[in-house]
Amino acid sequence: MRAVAANMAQAAGQTRAQASKAQQRRLQLATPGFKQLSASRGFSTSVQDLLSPTDTFRERHLGPSPADVVKMCEVIGVKSIDELIDQTIPAQVRRHDTLVLPDGKLGEAGSLKMIKEILSKNIQAKNFIGMGYHGTHTPGVILRNMLENPGWYTTYSPYQPEISQGRLESLINFQTLVCELTGMEVANSSLLDEGSAGAEAMAMIARTVNSKSKNQFFISDQVHPQSIDLMKVRAKYFGIELIIGDHATTDFASMTKLCGAMVQYPDTSGRLVDYSAMGEALHGNGAHFVMSADPLALVVAKPPSEFGVDVVVGSFQRFGVPMWFGGPSAAFMACSKKQVRRMPGRLIGESIDRLGNPVYRLALQTREQHIRLDKATSNVCTAQVLLANMSSMYAIYNRSDGLKRIAKRVHGLSQLFAQQAGKAGITVTNSEAFFDTVAMDVSPKSAKSVVEMLQGKGINLRAVNDTLLTASFDETHLEADMHALVEALKAAGVGGGSPTAAANIAVTGELSAQFARTGEFLQQKIFNSIHSETEMMRYMHTLQLKDLALDVSMISLGSCTMKLNSVSSLTPCSWPEVANMHPFAPESQTAGYRELLESLEKYLISCTGFDACSLQPTSGASGEYAGLLVIRKYLESKGQGHRNVCIIPRSAHGTNPASAAMCDMEIKWIDDSTGMDLEEFKALCVEYKDRLAALMVTYPSTRAFFEDNIQEICAAVHENGGQVYMDGANMNAQLGLTSPGMIGADVCHLNLHKTFSIPHGGGGPGMGPICVRGHLAPHLPNHCLVPPSSGGKAAESAGAVSAAPWGSAGIACIPWMYCTMLGNVGITDTAKYAILNANYMKARMTGHYPIHPTNKHNRCSHEFIMDFSEIRRKTGIVEEDVSKRLQDYGFHAPTMSWPVPHSLMIEPTESEDSGELDRFCDAMIMIRAEIKKIEDGEWSAEENPLKYAPHIQTEVAGTNWTYPYTREEAAFPAPWTLKRGKFWPQCARVDNQLGDRKLKLRLDE
Repeated sequence: MRAVAANMAQAAGQTRAQASKAQQRRLQLATPGFKQLSASRGFSTSVQDLLSPTDTFRERHLGPSPADVVKMCEVIGVKSIDELIDQTIPAQVRRHDTLVLPDGKLGEAGSLKMIKEILSKNIQAKNFIGMGYHGTHTPGVILRNMLENPGWYTTYSPYQPEISQGRLESLINFQTLVCELTGMEVANSSLLDEGSAGAEAMAMIARTVNSKSKNQFFISDQVHPQSIDLMKVRAKYFGIELIIGDHATTDFASMTKLCGAMVQYPDTSGRLVDYSAMGEALHGNGAHFVMSADPLALVVAKPPSEFGVDVVVGSFQRFGVPMWFGGPSAAFMACSKKQVRRMPGRLIGESIDRLGNPVYRLALQTREQHIRLDKATSNVCTAQVLLANMSSMYAIYNRSDGLKRIAKRVHGLSQLFAQQAGKAGITVTNSEAFFDTVAMDVSPKSAKSVVEMLQGKGINLRAVNDTLLTASFDETHLEADMHALVEALKAAGVGGGSPTAAANIAVTGELSAQFARTGEFLQQKIFNSIHSETEMMRYMHTLQLKDLALDVSMISLGSCTMKLNSVSSLTPCSWPEVANMHPFAPESQTAGYRELLESLEKYLISCTGFDACSLQPTSGASGEYAGLLVIRKYLESKGQGHRNVCIIPRSAHGTNPASAAMCDMEIKWIDDSTGMDLEEFKALCVEYKDRLAALMVTYPSTRAFFEDNIQEICAAVHENGGQVYMDGANMNAQLGLTSPGMIGADVCHLNLHKTFSIPHGGGGPGMGPICVRGHLAPHLPNHCLVPPSSGGKAAESAGAVSAAPWGSAGIACIPWMYCTMLGNVGITDTAKYAILNANYMKARMTGHYPIHPTNKHNRCSHEFIMDFSEIRRKTGIVEEDVSKRLQDYGFHAPTMSWPVPHSLMIEPTESEDSGELDRFCDAMIMIRAEIKKIEDGEWSAEENPLKYAPHIQTEVAGTNWTYPYTREEAAFPAPWTLKRGKFWPQCARVDNQLGDRKLKLRLDE
């Protein structure tokens, strides 16, 4: 008996061992990088594996566990992820080489150590450069509770106002702040940077005038040079003749072709100028007046509205947002109410919800590009929300009286410097009226030589021309810094003679009566009520609780790629060597930044399969514009500037045709509802072969699958003289598996705020760099002040697309960390797992909802589309009803009604685990069961939880309940709403039409 028992035990042991081996084999088949993953989880196969860092990022970034992968593959109907990828991506475009990236073995701590070593090569000098970039103090309570808080930085654009009331309230504060400082009636909720905001104002005025006989635009030569440079590029393809000159000597009354003019206040040399007469002359000639203004100066200076200005632009960088080597920061635009429907960017307005309560929402959304398409005259589809929120919170925390103290102190420092410079015999050229910038004539010295001498002492000034220097002061400067600057100038041989007129300047912190602001402003309670850090912390936390972010649940927005934004990736953003660097600091002080940026460019070049990269574009739309500019410049260099036809699939993101229109391209549409018909496409290329400039294509298609004939499509464009632009919105499905270079594209942009893990920030910041083939490299964007090493040749470059040389350089450390921590294998696995998660959810949804057709193997890419047309026809339930009902289940809605009408497009990303994927699928299946009750007549088509969704706490807890379903069915429809905690939408469904009919875009007095 003992022998029999022993034999049975041995047999059972063998069976268990065989099962264990089989399970392990399945894991190996299903899981990419299994050896690396198993080693990191304790199954070491060598001493090297045993002693390698344990804080590897790959397993922390990818959601599904190895066991989850096995289960998910079984549900999909494949043996492994590799089999799934083979069925998803056409073999002819599959990539099999290894990405030229780090190996990913450093771990999080090791990667942070490496980036610290690189950035430590930066030299932090005392900056007096100015030019729209200033030192500022980010209050710690804002730094910790907003910039470094996932409840703020992982939110998406507030398209669903019921779960976005926190950031919407913060943005209405921002718009109010802008209006109060500028004196204008309305403002948008931010733009990308000051230079591009000026270009947007110019374009807005041109379309307002809408006259071919008035196609000239004047820019004062005292506007910041980086803004002038950027506006030159915009004007060229907008059909605007740009005139740059001295506004003081220009006869505006005689310029009958002028549509508008722009000045700087204070100007680039620091002078405050009375522009009243200029405003009158422009208006008398039917032209519009634009002013680029410094908001801190406006705290104490006469507002632009009092000069007759029509449009005001500028940057709120110095309101608590670090310089970050040029960005990101929140630009702004303000204007009169009559211009509001032409204003680019987003507007936050007030409406009411289903219960009659006042609420905030995005106003006038029909102005956006996905509606106007090729009729759009701006491609701005997002904003700098996180930075606008920081700026508004800076104003709230300092209060209106505190802002006045800061502005007066800055002006007082500049007054004291001008006085001491005058006593040292230095000639101050703008002593009559200035705010923070003092201009000095250093002749017979060379201004450049003086600047270089002071740089050696860790002091940065600006040389305006051969003999003129400027020194700009900000809130970070101390009186000791001012005295050190005076002594450094004297040591450089500047001055030394008798005292000059500036010696008599009184240090009062007050502007002269001619320019001093009079009257009250910023009297709203929010800008005058918070007096302690405790109150500030609670206010921001209260707003945070009103928003659904990634710290609550997954955000499955198709095409938006809301993945994990890791703490380690974001950590360097707050380091002084990253935050406090001026974009025009000398090259000798920026070695660390340049090494980091050039390294990131190489990573992106490898991922795309191209030859060169520009990091300058500051958003995806900005990248589209830059890419098309490069194509146009290339064609011009070949004597083919007449080529202006751009073919765009109907499913394209709305910014595609808007960007093409901005480059003066003629759009030709092609249907791709079931994939592009190759013969039809070839015929279109042949039809326009003499004028074909470009194809704008998204790959995988916005219809959510990889087209088999993409290489033939690209070849047809090339055969007919055009170039191929690939929209990088869906790049998360390509990484390491295919590439724009392999499919035949010539240029692509990359959404680093999607694919490479920069947070969306509630609608910004973003980065949209472009990568190109070698023949396009000479035409990449450049900069007039600090040419980036990757910029195109001066004579051949497409010009500037952003105000700073490397755009939003301050957040470039995030994708650098992402690539370094994941490494070549991990980056490839992100695409594999994104495709796995999408196909798993699609498999679970099949049978419950109609799924839009995918490829011949019935595989989607990293996202999929659910079609609600039939449900809509049968029940009256529309995709918006389902989206709002999902909020009751604790989820953000997927992308709604695009690219297919009456649809939801779902993208889970690689960062979500199977538990969260299952909860979302379960929610959608439960909602389908609710729809079935409407189909069966149990609930009426008008009165049901979907039509009344979302349900808010005060309603559910109220005395009266008149609905034909229970409170529990309304607010707690799924078990996790009790177990994990209930996320309550802050308002009932919003009345969008009312908000557009009765615009209210700022707080009351």
